[in-house]
Amino acid sequence: MTTIIWTIAIIALLGLVLAVVLFVVAERFKVEEDPRIDEVEKVMPGANCGGCGFAGCRAFADAAVKAPNLDNNYCPVGGNEVMKKVAAILGYEVKEKAPMVAVVRCNGTCEARPRTNDYDGYASCRVKAALYSGDTGCSFGCLGCGDCVAACQFGALSMDPVTGLPVVDQEKCTACGACVKACPKAIIELRPKGPRGMRMYVSCVNKDKGPGVKKACENACIGCSICFKTCTHGAIVFENNVAYIDPEKCKLCRECEAVCPTGAIHGVNFPKPIDKEAVKARIKERNAKAAQGAASDTKKEEA
Repeated sequence: MTTIIWTIAIIALLGLVLAVVLFVVAERFKVEEDPRIDEVEKVMPGANCGGCGFAGCRAFADAAVKAPNLDNNYCPVGGNEVMKKVAAILGYEVKEKAPMVAVVRCNGTCEARPRTNDYDGYASCRVKAALYSGDTGCSFGCLGCGDCVAACQFGALSMDPVTGLPVVDQEKCTACGACVKACPKAIIELRPKGPRGMRMYVSCVNKDKGPGVKKACENACIGCSICFKTCTHGAIVFENNVAYIDPEKCKLCRECEAVCPTGAIHGVNFPKPIDKEAVKARIKERNAKAAQGAASDTKKEEA
């Protein structure tokens, strides 16, 4: 009995000594944390999606508190309203940013992009991309396994069973960028929503040359550069055999959409369907006037 009592006493004393040591060490080496981190974290949406570039909302709050300003810190899920609250807590000024939305830049529907083989492996775009170029003649297009859908925490993406392509619900999309990271073909892009949700984009990323592209997908950008030559605003960049519309320069005139021979350029959320013939007539009239003006200038110079 005496042995048992002494054993319990020694263990209790040892536990007490270790507890005191741990307390002293914790107090000696504890790191003081800025209380504003907790305040900022409370106003964050709590999605922990990583769209801000940090591991989670607390990591973002910690970085925001330590930063000299909020120029390089932005929560895409909370948007401008959350950033205003963060700025108020930290005493910073914050610039409003245009709301963004995910855009699927692939126009290769099941009908336009016929299959050349059948994949019978694990249903993952990333795995599929690592094994081969895809089920069709287009090695740049959507692989159709829905990795982007699985990555989205907000239910903003779904696979269209008819087209075989992902569809973005712009009302649910928070522009967190998870789908962009999940797509091994890099066909998903974050773009400004645009005024009243109206925007233009080229729904293709195929960099092959025209004849091969057309054979692989009827809806692809064939690199004809007609849109590039038509745009009077300098909004279209033509590189690596594919066109790209700069959202900052685009004036939403829809002329590029009207002249695109394959329908690779999409206009979204416009109040009326585009009248391609009327737009082409407008372009033709403008070009005729420009040609007349150039001829007149030439005659004046000769005179």
